[in-house]
Amino acid sequence: MFRLIAIILGIILLGTLGIGILILGVVGALIGLIYAAITGRMPQFNFSLNPLKAQQRQAVFLETVFVLMGKLAKADGRISQVEIDHVEAFIQKMGMSAEHRQEAIRQFKRGADPEFEINATLDHFMKNCGSSFNLRQVLLVYLTVMALADGKLDPAERQILEQIARHLGFNQAEFNRILEMVLSQAHFSSGQQQYRQAGASSASQLDDAYKALGVSKDASNQEIKRAYRKLMSQYHPDKLMGQGVPEDMIAVATEQAKEIQVAYDLIKKHRDI
Repeated sequence: MFRLIAIILGIILLGTLGIGILILGVVGALIGLIYAAITGRMPQFNFSLNPLKAQQRQAVFLETVFVLMGKLAKADGRISQVEIDHVEAFIQKMGMSAEHRQEAIRQFKRGADPEFEINATLDHFMKNCGSSFNLRQVLLVYLTVMALADGKLDPAERQILEQIARHLGFNQAEFNRILEMVLSQAHFSSGQQQYRQAGASSASQLDDAYKALGVSKDASNQEIKRAYRKLMSQYHPDKLMGQGVPEDMIAVATEQAKEIQVAYDLIKKHRDI
């Protein structure tokens, strides 16, 4: 009886480590309970258990990104050339396969239909991908970047983004933090060449670097390290692929991680970290 309970707990708690539970019995189950209580990381193990489920997540993620991009692009009543160019650049940057590219364009057009409602799409996404915080945040980041493609955030675009954020489980403060971080990372990235050409002060560069990590210049070294590691973990290619981000889109996450690394390296030059 105890061994049966241990096996069940092992499967639920440790997923791929379930074999170890079968061997260790009740002790293994207790270890699993302690591990779960200490780390709180157990949901992550489930993402790579079933290849068919992973493929389903990838399809849902791909559909959701582009259909909501279409919705955002049409938010102000028209799709600008800048927004079209952004989507094309986004697709090219990902190096999407011909099949994925065709599907992405189809979903973008579907989302751009004035009659399209996003709630059903978001419900479908949450059902398949909602258990992963990383997938929810990466989706919101991608869409925020899309909304800012023309250099400004239209009130209608912001309203849609806030609606999406709420549906994904982010409160207003969390949405504002993500929005500010995306803005800061974009500004830091685009500003590097300008800094070199104009000879801007290192203080200006440093301010942008702190904001790109989502911390203030008064943050402690430990807080900066923690913010950096958290961001790098969220954009780690293997982790994202294991959780359901299509391989085509990993290039975007990798580029985001590079910008975070550059910002962190700049901060390290000015602090004893």
